[in-house]
Amino acid sequence: MDKPVIVTVDDDPGVSRAVARDLRRRYGQEYRIVRAETALDGIEAVKEMRLRGDDVAAILADYRMPQMNGVQFLEAAMDMYPYARRVLLTAYADTEAAIQAINVVDLDHYLLKPWDPPEEKFYPVIDGQLDAWLRTDRIERSELRVVGDRWSAQSYRVRDFLARNHVPYQWMLAEDPEGAQLVKAAGEGCHLPLVVTTDGTTLESPDQATLATAVGLSTTPATDFYDLIVVGGGPAGLGAAVYGASEGLNTVLVESHSSGGQAGQSSRIENYLGFPDGVSGQQLADRARRQALKFGAELLTARKVTLLEPRGQARVVGFKDGGEIAAHAVILATGVTYRRLDAPGLDEFVGRGVFYGAALTEAPACSDAEVHIVGAANSAGQAAVYLAGFASKVHLLVRGDGLEKSMSHYLIEQIAAIPNIEVHLETEVAGGGGTGHLERLTLSTRGEERTVDAQWLFVFIGAEPFTSWLGETVERDPRGFVLTGPDLVQGGRRPRNWPLRREPYYLETNVPGVFAAGDVRAESIKRVASAVGEGAMAVALVHRYLEKQ
Repeated sequence: MDKPVIVTVDDDPGVSRAVARDLRRRYGQEYRIVRAETALDGIEAVKEMRLRGDDVAAILADYRMPQMNGVQFLEAAMDMYPYARRVLLTAYADTEAAIQAINVVDLDHYLLKPWDPPEEKFYPVIDGQLDAWLRTDRIERSELRVVGDRWSAQSYRVRDFLARNHVPYQWMLAEDPEGAQLVKAAGEGCHLPLVVTTDGTTLESPDQATLATAVGLSTTPATDFYDLIVVGGGPAGLGAAVYGASEGLNTVLVESHSSGGQAGQSSRIENYLGFPDGVSGQQLADRARRQALKFGAELLTARKVTLLEPRGQARVVGFKDGGEIAAHAVILATGVTYRRLDAPGLDEFVGRGVFYGAALTEAPACSDAEVHIVGAANSAGQAAVYLAGFASKVHLLVRGDGLEKSMSHYLIEQIAAIPNIEVHLETEVAGGGGTGHLERLTLSTRGEERTVDAQWLFVFIGAEPFTSWLGETVERDPRGFVLTGPDLVQGGRRPRNWPLRREPYYLETNVPGVFAAGDVRAESIKRVASAVGEGAMAVALVHRYLEKQ
């Protein structure tokens, strides 16, 4: 088998030779070193290696290059080698460029020039990057193909599941020549959507569990007992998994759909600490997922939890499709779901023109079309800004008389500065209609109704917790949010069935050893940063709980 490749690109011949020399001296026995002195030569070299099937382990690019800078080069290279470790070579004055690269190309590291002696400042960094690359699951899934109908709700669910789980795929319409060939090859009576895996296996209208298994996502627990079970893979759940696993707890995270939760659907989060240029929800969720895996957490996908039951000192979690696992402690981080829009004629078009949440997979299909967004909070504003880059016109429908009460100031300013976003105040959706997919909306503004042509409606109208499965086990408020800590002992009362002499810890429910974090918790702050913080705090309280057992 050919050696994997380390690519270095620098337009300064002296620096370029020095980098290649240092790399060959340390890594030449196990890796092939490819050097380019211009960005365009580097791109051509990467393309040739991709066609030959070479494996690239790391790419080092200088920031200041005349044809394209290092960030642009890495962004182009990552399309061909998404698993290669990306390192930016910068001067001290270019640290802002490194921060930009962290957000744009998910930079793995940046190195300040010069790095003499390399034994102290260069090799330890490259050692770490190559070790991380060797540990990465680099199974190529880019040949996965999905064939379906444009306005099929099931086709949308398959594509959304793959996209939110960061599985590359090629989307084809059934009437297109290549799509029609695949449908024909699958046999008469093929049920769409059709998924064709890299080894040629065909899946007809697969459910999430089947699809998850086919693309290599983990769906089966490795054992039946853990230190900590985290239910829900949003920011709070991912934060809990990272801190739980990093602090030595045998941790499993169970997610019914994909990591990231509602935040994972956000096109851009601009007020999260440490990301001055913003970060997409998918990117943030993917980093957190990889971080949890690095620390040894186990992540189960496409498993829906329907049971929580204390059995002695164990806390048992049961799945909808059968089976159960147990642990010393459980953290509930199931988050919330967007409420359905109560307007006649819309329910039948969910996934066929009506989407709850950002539905980022649909954005390219909105090119040159008009889209309608319902909502006045940050999620709606972020979607409006993102979709404005595709759609000819974005109509933001707001029930109230302004955005100031519910949307961050920075988003209001962005929306005001984008010419193809129009805000409609005191406007509601009164109904919808169409044949096969959404074609029109009835809008009501201050009591006056009008009908408009519309094929795309994205809804962000508040949230409701996913907690009905808890039954009578865990106490909740009238809206279904989980009560914890001080909220359980108001007025001097004790939590229902509380067996201990102490009061519940701050994030603990009425079941000792069961905690809640993030949006699912009553009176929580609905922000990504606070959810991550509560996930970490819940782990600290789990340790305290375990110490007292």
